[in-house]
Amino acid sequence: MTLILGIETSCDETSAAVLRGEDELLGHVIFTQDVHRLYGGVVPEIASRAHLRTLDDVVEGALREAGVGLDDIDVFGVTAGPGLIGALLVGVSWGKAAAWAGGKPVVGVHHMEAHLFATQLEHPDARPPFVALLVSGGHTMLLWVPAWGEYVQLGATRDDAAGEAFDKAAKILGLPYPGGPSIQRAAEGGDPSRHRFTRPLLNRGQRPAEAEYYDFSFSGLKTALRNRVRDVERAGELEAEVPHLAAAFQDAVVDVLATKTLRAVRETGCRRIVLGGGVANSRALRAELTRRLGGSGAVHAPSPRLSTDNAAMIARTAHFRYTRGEVAGLDLNARADLPFPGLRKR
Repeated sequence: MTLILGIETSCDETSAAVLRGEDELLGHVIFTQDVHRLYGGVVPEIASRAHLRTLDDVVEGALREAGVGLDDIDVFGVTAGPGLIGALLVGVSWGKAAAWAGGKPVVGVHHMEAHLFATQLEHPDARPPFVALLVSGGHTMLLWVPAWGEYVQLGATRDDAAGEAFDKAAKILGLPYPGGPSIQRAAEGGDPSRHRFTRPLLNRGQRPAEAEYYDFSFSGLKTALRNRVRDVERAGELEAEVPHLAAAFQDAVVDVLATKTLRAVRETGCRRIVLGGGVANSRALRAELTRRLGGSGAVHAPSPRLSTDNAAMIARTAHFRYTRGEVAGLDLNARADLPFPGLRKR
């Protein structure tokens, strides 16, 4: 079967994976750049330089774990976008050079499509048709997926992505980066009812034909949190209220995400939900979707290792595109705004 080497360098994870066929993961290495914690967010130039320093070692580690050599690879799959352009260029350049040197094909992969395939690597039933919620630091999208390669966008964020909102909320609360896990830990000891926030773009009067029915917006929620923090701080109660504020913010985000996802379930009649992206690792989100869906449906979410940016999902997506004959030339280039392949608006 085809051996695929996947390469991921879209943001601050340097990753390589060796996949045999559709789902046999032989080797997988992820190097996370913890240095960005010092700045409260990813610094693009630092990320690009780190990829340059570590990519060779990461690829070597994945090949060693798989027990194969670079000459054994049949296809190179690499993230071509979207993402940080400097970081993307490191991976694309490496992948094209290796493919050219070995006379092998290279496949450019869309990062967000790959997040859809990540879950299927661990859950064989996470196959179309399904409703997909892609929630990461850069994107929030609600999709109807009748088949691989066919994607209908039901809704998307109009401003901050869910992951970005968590990062900004954590900074407001004085919690460390990345924000999602920090908010989740703090919320465990909090009572969300002490600080209820309005759910943005969510009301009972909305109808499926309206864009607001599925779209997301989190910038106003972030502002509401900042204003509440100022009030609590003036009262000298901030330290004691941080767990409750974190719980209330998380509750609001999860409520919006879950409500709109279940709207898609009702409209499509499909009770299979697939999560993708870093926020898919939220225990609160998974639990709420499972609760609302009930026993007659299924929520499929990737493990923490595959919910973050990783090369296993890149290799899996490259396999799909390669089997369809979609091979790139050496003119393949990185694009920070790479269009989602096969995507159409409802």
